[in-house]
Amino acid sequence: MADVDEGIKEAEQTNGLARAQALRDLLENGRDLDTPRLEAVAVELGLPPADVLLVAGHPIPGRLLPPERDLEVLREFGYRVSFCGHPQLAALCEFLASMPDEGATPESRPARDAADPEPFPAVLDGLMRNRGLGLRELPFVGLSLPTIRCMLGGGGQSLSALQQVAGPLGWRLEDLAMLAGEPMRRLGHGPLLCRHVGAVFMAAVPRTTSQLVLAAREADRLSAREDQGWWQPVSYGVDVCPDLRR
Repeated sequence: MADVDEGIKEAEQTNGLARAQALRDLLENGRDLDTPRLEAVAVELGLPPADVLLVAGHPIPGRLLPPERDLEVLREFGYRVSFCGHPQLAALCEFLASMPDEGATPESRPARDAADPEPFPAVLDGLMRNRGLGLRELPFVGLSLPTIRCMLGGGGQSLSALQQVAGPLGWRLEDLAMLAGEPMRRLGHGPLLCRHVGAVFMAAVPRTTSQLVLAAREADRLSAREDQGWWQPVSYGVDVCPDLRR
């Protein structure tokens, strides 16, 4: 049994190194790859095509970006999503996927600056914008707004801070840390919101304001959230992410 466990660990380490190299190549040499190859890389890495194009330094076509939406509605939607446990998050993804595409296609977004010596802040900003999230639409992750502004401005990329923003973006901490140049180490706590919350935000990318209103109601129905009469930053009663049980 010990030999099997050791073999699994070695395989995971090998896969992790290959994944890190693929992301590093995207960040440094992605402009040399054409769109079909980048779409294939997105499938291989299990990342949204818009995110892979962003990391590779390509423009983001409008068909991959969210339509113009009411930001207050988006903020309310994210708040209600944070009360869902993992079965409810999966059901909410299915609910969003079942909706028709109704929004007008936005304009394409230009590629990030190829001459930027520190690309991670632009990448982090782009990942948020790929989901339609700004500072106030990003759900509460235990970080202050100045801290997140600092990250977007080129500072404050500590591993613990990256862990908190990785979840709502649907990214693995290891992947985000590699792009930020932060070495991995064991942390004493998990993220406030995990990547399964981020999967809901990715599923919501094509949805309009009116569809987000419906999805927010569905989130409340699924979570059986009781309105406390005041705004809590986030639910603290969500079940532990299955990723942390491994």
